[in-house]
Amino acid sequence: MSVREEKLLDRISAPEDLRALGAEEVAQVVSELRAEIVANISRTGGHLASSLGCVELITAIHRIFDTPRDRLVLDVGHQGYAHKMLTGRRDRFASMGKEGGIAKFLRRSESPHDHFGAGHAGTSISAALGMARAFEHQKRAGCAIALIGDGGMTAGMAFEALNHAGHLRQKNLVVVLNDNEMSISPNVGALSSYLSRKLSHPMVRRVKGWAREFLRTLPADALHWAQKAEDSLKVFFSPGLVFEALGFRYVGPVQGNRMDALLETFAHVRQMIENGEGPVLVHAVTSKGHGYQPAEQDPFRYHGVGAFEVETGKFVPSKPGPPRYQDVFGDSLARLAQEDERIVGITAAMADGTGLDRFQKAFPDRFYDVGIAEQHAVTFAAGLAAEGMKPVPAIYSTFLQRAYDQIVHDVCLQNLDVTFALDRAGIVGADGATHQGLFDFAYLRTLPNIVVMAPKDENELQHMLRTAIEYAGPAALRFPRGNGFGVPMDPEIKALPLGVAELLRDGDDAALLAIGPLAHEALEAAAALASEGLSVAVLNARFVKPLDTERILALATRCKAVVTVEEHSGMGGFGGAVLEALAEAGVRVPTRCLAVSDRIVEHGDPKAQRAALGLDAAGIESAVRALLHGAPS
Repeated sequence: MSVREEKLLDRISAPEDLRALGAEEVAQVVSELRAEIVANISRTGGHLASSLGCVELITAIHRIFDTPRDRLVLDVGHQGYAHKMLTGRRDRFASMGKEGGIAKFLRRSESPHDHFGAGHAGTSISAALGMARAFEHQKRAGCAIALIGDGGMTAGMAFEALNHAGHLRQKNLVVVLNDNEMSISPNVGALSSYLSRKLSHPMVRRVKGWAREFLRTLPADALHWAQKAEDSLKVFFSPGLVFEALGFRYVGPVQGNRMDALLETFAHVRQMIENGEGPVLVHAVTSKGHGYQPAEQDPFRYHGVGAFEVETGKFVPSKPGPPRYQDVFGDSLARLAQEDERIVGITAAMADGTGLDRFQKAFPDRFYDVGIAEQHAVTFAAGLAAEGMKPVPAIYSTFLQRAYDQIVHDVCLQNLDVTFALDRAGIVGADGATHQGLFDFAYLRTLPNIVVMAPKDENELQHMLRTAIEYAGPAALRFPRGNGFGVPMDPEIKALPLGVAELLRDGDDAALLAIGPLAHEALEAAAALASEGLSVAVLNARFVKPLDTERILALATRCKAVVTVEEHSGMGGFGGAVLEALAEAGVRVPTRCLAVSDRIVEHGDPKAQRAALGLDAAGIESAVRALLHGAPS
């Protein structure tokens, strides 16, 4: 039996171990990191192409800068697997996204090397600038480095931070732009990479200093024109004009998958920071999926993956099952758009995730991907609606929070005909705390003019979509991640009566008022309670706003107990709306609101998490018994 050959990666439990290695050894570490990421993700699933593309970048930053004293802030965090492995979490990689395991994104509570939590895009530069400023206030050594992808740069917040940093002339700030989309020809890219490294070299900067001193002895305009000449040369060979205009020293483009180029460039950049020449922006051109051919050839497909075969890149086939909610949404929207040419689909860089890729194929001229810019997406939709179009922005529940002001002021106060499709509503599993869609009822139902609804299954989803689009004002429908129930799909999509709930089962002892897919758990609970001799009604509420107060009050006055059920925060949600209606009508009945308690829900198995929260059939049964018999729930 052969003894496993020790890897250099086995010696690394923190970045200081990496800094103790020679340059050739660092290159070997990069190779080992990439192989382990592919092997691990092939078993656990996760974000592959983006992580592979910036292995060299993350390794070089940890090698050159003094992390964790120097702060590294990653944007989004789905490119951070190399970071996790270099900072002591390699042995826990198989636990990623599982209950009690490490997170798919960065978490401050998980490691002292995760300096700022990440899960949403466009935040890294603002956070790093705040850290760099705090160092100055506290007279501490060190710098802050923000690593942001070109997708993150589409977020307006990133440019707000760049503008502020340039205005402050923040000398201890480095922004690394991981560019894997811009097309730069090999010749120009190689020349620009060479120039950027040489222009940042200490000797070159020293010579430039001597030249400035000499030019000051010449006529006044000479220095000005010399600086113009240098800027013109850099702009001719690189796209750095906009960053220079914002007050940054621009270095790049540099070849982001070449360790020798990165180590040389970052060494010079660190010296620039130590000399007070910041802020600096390093433009690194990388290849998504670099080093693993299937991911290089199709980085879109290999962005977020399930299990696959490492040797072939073939995905392990999943068991056939019911259609996914987002696919039903995308197909239904395309069907409705065939009838109404005013319908427009909008996504904020999540066409595939929301199912709008299906709409895009059918109606490319009526599809818009605005990038990671949810605020713009909502106000863009408002502008379309103001001129008679019927825009449908499809945005994850957690990401629509970023555009709340626009929903309020630009859509609801103007009563514009915008339909919000909120994907990933409820508990989302492995994506964890940053992606849980648990607050949308609360942040939407308080707004004027808007209709808020949730389907119990995939068939009702298609009907709700027509209902929302035909409603002449703002409307929102939320649906969960994953597969539906496999219920029969009606061939014709019909609008539902606005604000009217559906009585799924009648009863006199207790009433279960459910919203969304948990209506099926409520039905299962009612059937189990019936075997105990209890008559339990089940109401599929459908609408959080307008609430079907007529049916709810009728059940509440007839039954001995009421239990509301929702996969949403308990504060401000559907249960709260029901309690408000009961209070306003003066109806007193023992009531229990089953919802997500006031805490952060981490990553884990959604079914197990719902059970732990009492949001499964057993939990619902227990709540009914407690209200009717006074038994502990």
